[in-house]
Amino acid sequence: MFYQVYPRSFADSSGDGVGDLGGLRDKLGYLELLGVDALWICPVMRSPMADGGYDVSDPRDIDPLFGGIEALDALIAQAHHRDIRVTMDLVPNHTSDQHAWFRAALAAGPGSPERARYFFRDGRGPDGAVPPNNWPSIFGGPAWTRVREPDGRPGQWYLHIFAPEQPDLNWEHPEVAADFDQTLRFWLDRGVDGFRIDVAHGMAKPPGLPDMERIDTRMLHLEDDDPRFNNPGAHDIHRRIRKVMDEYPHAVAIGEVWVNDNTRFGEYVRPDELHLAFNFRLAQTPFQPDRIRAAVDNSLRAVAQVGASPTWTLSNHDIEREVTRYGGGLVGQARARAMILLELALPGSVFIYNGAELGLANVDDLPEAALQDPTWERSGHTERGRDGCRVPLPWEGTRPPFGFTTGVPWLPMPPEWSAVTVERQLERLDSMLSLYRMAIELRGVRPEFAGLGLEWYESPPGCLAFQRDGGLLCVLNATDAPILLPAGKVLLASAPINERRELPANSTAWLV
Repeated sequence: MFYQVYPRSFADSSGDGVGDLGGLRDKLGYLELLGVDALWICPVMRSPMADGGYDVSDPRDIDPLFGGIEALDALIAQAHHRDIRVTMDLVPNHTSDQHAWFRAALAAGPGSPERARYFFRDGRGPDGAVPPNNWPSIFGGPAWTRVREPDGRPGQWYLHIFAPEQPDLNWEHPEVAADFDQTLRFWLDRGVDGFRIDVAHGMAKPPGLPDMERIDTRMLHLEDDDPRFNNPGAHDIHRRIRKVMDEYPHAVAIGEVWVNDNTRFGEYVRPDELHLAFNFRLAQTPFQPDRIRAAVDNSLRAVAQVGASPTWTLSNHDIEREVTRYGGGLVGQARARAMILLELALPGSVFIYNGAELGLANVDDLPEAALQDPTWERSGHTERGRDGCRVPLPWEGTRPPFGFTTGVPWLPMPPEWSAVTVERQLERLDSMLSLYRMAIELRGVRPEFAGLGLEWYESPPGCLAFQRDGGLLCVLNATDAPILLPAGKVLLASAPINERRELPANSTAWLV
């Protein structure tokens, strides 16, 4: 059980309105109560924060915004005391444009060794005014920005698959790989238990940087023929990373891998590459039984062929929250409750995004002046970006900021969240938080969750049923009417079961 912390939105101990590591440390008791085994902490390294910390200017230091490196040391010590492991987000695909390497590259000029660490290219056309290829940025606009040379003339272009403030590194340069090795050992030696590798499928670029045949500028709508990602050289990079990780047998490397093809996805979790890789199929799947079953089958097949363990997640900091995706309101809440029980019934590792356990929905009516995701500006104010799923967590009280901070939160919090604070939900056995707590505890102690096998059972239209090797039977009712449960003791259900043993609409039950 991994719990993803988006630090700036979790808990603020300094009063500046931005969550920090001190706030996370203060809430470790809550996470222990929830029952998680490990944390995944989104980037907290030094950064100008052009993209929420995913633009790193110094990968071997903690930004003062989050409390500095001493705050991380204290967090690791306290987490380990509670038997909670700590994994950090690392960003090897690119640096900040304020990184010492990139500033040196700008000052050194064309053809310099400093520019060889990145992708600097001459433009096309008679005056070099056309980008080197037609690649778009994930955040909108071209993936290239032209620089002014030291003498002031318009000069070369540099590649940035994401924002202009995030220039891509050239992983064929030996200094790039050697520096990342140093970063891995630096954090592992400080007690970190592993890493989530950002854009793990994107670090290797194709020879010659050819034009794209099909261009889709929608964020996170990536195809397997996209030349920006999933190039064969990525596997050599991960084999090198794995050699370092193997020096620390307790540690884990988890890749962000947006690859649809099962065979190609499985290549990232071969025994000499990543330990785990995010499979986002469930997070991209609507609340439809046939689609859910297909996503589960695909995810299991993708790792079975290489003997790896599956991973599951319903949301993260880049994806619309599940309550909203499943219809919002009471229906979205019911379906989110049903899906967390289905997800926790599956074999493998589960990742929970902070706030999912409270049943938070996206905040899609944030004032335009509050939006901070680079997608908002890069799209010419046509796409609002990901801020709606990043609003700070409500802890207690009846009015914003609900104990998140003593200051003004970095994103405004809706007043109606007074009904879903941690404080309120801990008082109610029927709350989303209580459901998560009970489900996680059962998953951790009951023998029925053992084994990696899963067998689908015949079920009525609009329903799903599968059984684990250990004997757990999971039944999902995605219809609009109650269904009669099969024989067996009800271990847990996402909605009350009546005396006729009927499972309500949009709900899931565990039976043994």
